[in-house]
Amino acid sequence: MKTLLISRIDKPEVLAYAGEVERLLLSYGYHVALEGSTAIAMGREEDGEWLDETDADIVVAIGGDGTVLLAVQKMRRQIPVIGINKGHVGFLAELESGEVPAFFRNLQRRMRLELRMRIALSTDSEHLGEALNEAVIVTARPAKMLRFTIVIDGVEVEEFRADGLIVATPTGSTAYAMSGGGPIVDPKFDGFLLVPLAPYMLSSRPHLIDSSRDLKIRLESAKPAQIVLDGRGSVPIGTNVELTVRRAENPAVFIDAGKNFFLKVREKLHSL
Repeated sequence: MKTLLISRIDKPEVLAYAGEVERLLLSYGYHVALEGSTAIAMGREEDGEWLDETDADIVVAIGGDGTVLLAVQKMRRQIPVIGINKGHVGFLAELESGEVPAFFRNLQRRMRLELRMRIALSTDSEHLGEALNEAVIVTARPAKMLRFTIVIDGVEVEEFRADGLIVATPTGSTAYAMSGGGPIVDPKFDGFLLVPLAPYMLSSRPHLIDSSRDLKIRLESAKPAQIVLDGRGSVPIGTNVELTVRRAENPAVFIDAGKNFFLKVREKLHSL
């Protein structure tokens, strides 16, 4: 089984641990390659493969949830991924260091996969991108409000002013959306979570919408806005624009570590 290792590269101790994982996997008979930026950070550029070109069977992401999100975002085809938590909370990076040897010792005998819905956002003229956790719509200048109209199946169902709007997946419900006051959503649910950021009216509440519905978001404001996908970079979307939110064609593929989602949430939240 060919494995591609991607590591957080700004922490020397995490890179050193990635080297330990590489040696462990090699001892188990895995064929191991390093993701390009990880290989460069380790001084082994010749051993690097880029995520959009690799033929790896699985991807092992070492770091926090950001490393997992980066890996999924950079894949041209969705490859099964498993995260090893070297960050703070780790909702997506499921394995802790002590669980790694036994997990990979058994993985080649049996591998269970779990599909996670992603969202795709577009305007009439442009595909803006895809996200596993969330898309955040905010103004290009801080502390400026936007006016949003939510349109579901052609019907205007909500209009509000807010600092921004989080459009999250069930997977992303435990990320920025949770910090914004949204509910924790079962990742098996197939839908969109809308969470207004600091709405002007307290009656503007989060919405959970089935992905089979036609969801559009209208921005009706003179203030230029931008959209941030999974916390990485921003795409300017101008002033008055209508966004279409759809379920992405290709879901993310996770290797199932056999952990109960609700128990994991309880454990992670109690550790904060």
